[in-house]
Amino acid sequence: MHRTKVTVAEDALDANSTIAQANRADFDRQAVRVVNLMSAPGAGKTALLERVLGGLDGVRPGVLEGDVQGSLDAERLTRLHLPVTQLNTHPGFGGECHLDANMVRSAIPSLPLAEIDLLVIENVGNLVCPAEFRVGEDARAMVCSVTEGEDKPLKYPLMFRTCELVVINKIDLLPHLEFDLDKLLGNLEAVNPGAETILASARAGEGTGEFAQWLLGVSQRQFATA
Repeated sequence: MHRTKVTVAEDALDANSTIAQANRADFDRQAVRVVNLMSAPGAGKTALLERVLGGLDGVRPGVLEGDVQGSLDAERLTRLHLPVTQLNTHPGFGGECHLDANMVRSAIPSLPLAEIDLLVIENVGNLVCPAEFRVGEDARAMVCSVTEGEDKPLKYPLMFRTCELVVINKIDLLPHLEFDLDKLLGNLEAVNPGAETILASARAGEGTGEFAQWLLGVSQRQFATA
């Protein structure tokens, strides 16, 4: 019984990996770099994107907005006058709490890849499942809010371990919280030594310039030559 469950899980991840590679090939053919942006619900992904995507000099960004249901975040980002494509996991994908490679593949025909240089996939808010599924991205980043507590890297290590950048958001609230920033950073170092971090406040604008520069850096990474 246990062996069957493990085999099914491995097969599902293998299939996802194959589709993710196909997605990556499609993105590469169009010279589009892709960032998979993840977080818990309410950590501030959309607010950060609102702050930075309108000012990426020389780079044409687009967004694939992942949600279980609704389009509230996508509507916010369309005000930046950039391409935004909504991808809901309900009802077509059973209301999943993450995006996987097959879901992203289903959205590729709706993405104006010829018109963008950088695609940000704003994943469904969840600290567990999104970390398990590659979708064809070049880079992974996550947003961690100080309102979530210092223990999250230890409780959800895979999410923090699989990201090359962790944006610690809502630092403007630190004076009002019993929160130990050094403890959070120590816990992050324990699960992902050397991970890049940015201290930010999407509300106040602090650190958003650094996040914009990181996105620009991803957009300028070299593509492999045949």
